[in-house]
Amino acid sequence: MKISLKGKLVLIGAGKMGGAMLDGWLKAGVPASQIIALDPNPPAEVKALLDTNGISHNPPSATIKGVEVVLVAVKPQVMDEVLMPLSGLSAEKPLILSVVAGKTIASLASHFGETAIIRTIPNTPAAIGRGITAMAANSHVSAAQNALAEQLLSSIGDVVRVPHEEQIDWVTAVSGSGPAYVFYLTECLAAAGEKIGLAPSLAMQLARATVSGAGELMRQSGIEAETLRKNVTSPNGTTYAALQVLMADDGMKPLMEKAIAAAARRSKELAG
Repeated sequence: MKISLKGKLVLIGAGKMGGAMLDGWLKAGVPASQIIALDPNPPAEVKALLDTNGISHNPPSATIKGVEVVLVAVKPQVMDEVLMPLSGLSAEKPLILSVVAGKTIASLASHFGETAIIRTIPNTPAAIGRGITAMAANSHVSAAQNALAEQLLSSIGDVVRVPHEEQIDWVTAVSGSGPAYVFYLTECLAAAGEKIGLAPSLAMQLARATVSGAGELMRQSGIEAETLRKNVTSPNGTTYAALQVLMADDGMKPLMEKAIAAAARRSKELAG
């Protein structure tokens, strides 16, 4: 997706997520001259990206002019400390785009004032451009700014909008924390294979390839997950026998519902 950026794009926090986005912007054709990175100690690979492309790195904040977007990508526990001396960036009323977990639009407004703010929740596959990010905007965000935010976030994967900020907590529970559930499923699958007699390394190889392959099949085919499940389930076959356990009244569905509810509840607690 082409990124229609007119002014400066200030990236606050050039760690793994910020670095992944920076790489995506450059690949999407954003001129390096329009990007400013603020991070005292970026990872070596991100520092190399900054140096190779001649991106302005840590200029005095008072010299930063013509800002169209400020993207905040710092760790939540240091956000207030980092943003406090940078409130002057709000003078030109830029779009504030945050990928900081658990930090509300109100907490961002305490630093940048009544301006256009979009809160998002990406997930870790964003590091390889395969994430999904949900975004919630305040009433100051224009249609053009929403479109620009989608373009910028598309550099790390798919983007969806939610109508109310409270739904970010629900998204966090499903896709934000979701990769960990899939990784744990892989662990459990491998452990179960080992328990019935497979060598540990082989069980893990089978589990990893099965989970990643099934996910890629679902992505590339576009076929509904339910249909894919039914396609691989022969009547009274091996898959059917396993699904009788997983789909029982006390099986995977109620357990996942309980887990998602716990994650959503904790997300709300952290944000509030």
